[in-house]
Amino acid sequence: MTGSFDPIKCLLVDDLPENLVALEALLKSDGLECHKASSGEEALELLLVHDYALALLDVQMPGMDGFELAELMRGSERSRHVPIIFVTAGSGDTARRFRGYEAGAVDFIQKPIEPDILRSKANVFFELYNQRRQIAKQRDSLAAMGLELQAADAQKNRFLAVLAHELRNPIMALVAGLRLLERREGTDAVPEIRSAMNRSLSHMTRLVEDLLDISRIEQGKISLRHEELLLQDVIGFAIETVQPIIDSAGHRLHLALPDDPVRLRGDHARVTQIVGNLISNAARYTPNGGDIRVSLRSEDRWAKIEIADNGIGIAPEQQGRIFDIFAQVAPDGRMNQEGLGIGLALVKQLVELHGGRILLTRSAPGEGSSFEVWLPLA
Repeated sequence: MTGSFDPIKCLLVDDLPENLVALEALLKSDGLECHKASSGEEALELLLVHDYALALLDVQMPGMDGFELAELMRGSERSRHVPIIFVTAGSGDTARRFRGYEAGAVDFIQKPIEPDILRSKANVFFELYNQRRQIAKQRDSLAAMGLELQAADAQKNRFLAVLAHELRNPIMALVAGLRLLERREGTDAVPEIRSAMNRSLSHMTRLVEDLLDISRIEQGKISLRHEELLLQDVIGFAIETVQPIIDSAGHRLHLALPDDPVRLRGDHARVTQIVGNLISNAARYTPNGGDIRVSLRSEDRWAKIEIADNGIGIAPEQQGRIFDIFAQVAPDGRMNQEGLGIGLALVKQLVELHGGRILLTRSAPGEGSSFEVWLPLA
């Protein structure tokens, strides 16, 4: 009756305990919870706490009768929506019924009660109540999806703006380089101009390759070329690829590698990419003259690579989304950061393709960050 929802609740009100027990027995079914009240005052207290699909009210009760209780229910914002069926042993004259309907009743049931009629009528309201809950749940789900789509659209727009900026800078540098070459062909400045143009081309190539890698992984089109790897060599090669970034910022690189070989089966290029991206990320988000630490050790059946820095760190509210696609940590105002915010998302997917996991183990604004990559040993 209720699916994944909480039990449907029904309110039974009668001053005679035996009548309450009889009503509960007649309505008993899976997913239904009957609450019993022996007076109007007790019923009002329950209505303040619970949401009911149906209320069965005895008309003739001492003190507050069923009609008065129904009028109070209709006057309350919390209980005015609850359908009311009056249960009466008195006469069913027109005036009496009119007062009942005026008080908010949807139906009358005469005593002695016909069990099938009671269950049939009650089940209609239970089903309607359940349908309302399902509609409300779907409405809330659609509203949440709408908010997620709005956030995704805003994130996409931010990404496109960053992408345009990231591509515009090297393109403009290439255009300027070509114009300089035209004017200074044959001079000593040519090698320097070509070197700057090569750096711009490398930057553009890296951006495009990262975008293509994300797309290939999401489409399941990346296949790893597994071979036995010596992690010490892979880390050394990765450091060579990012050494210019480290040197240009004047960082100190601290390397701690074990003497015993640490081997695993994986794709050499992709594991190099994992380590290189993390070191490059640490270099970019660390002020000039910072410290970057890279360590390796084996634990049980896992290789643990740790990359730590003393850079700008990540605010607590941003840490939960750093591995999301296009999510980029807001840079320190004094630092000129570059990138599309896809580096960590790409690293995470490459690590998981190798059957491993990546963790942000420590980070705080102004204190730096520490990442751990765990990869299964051969």
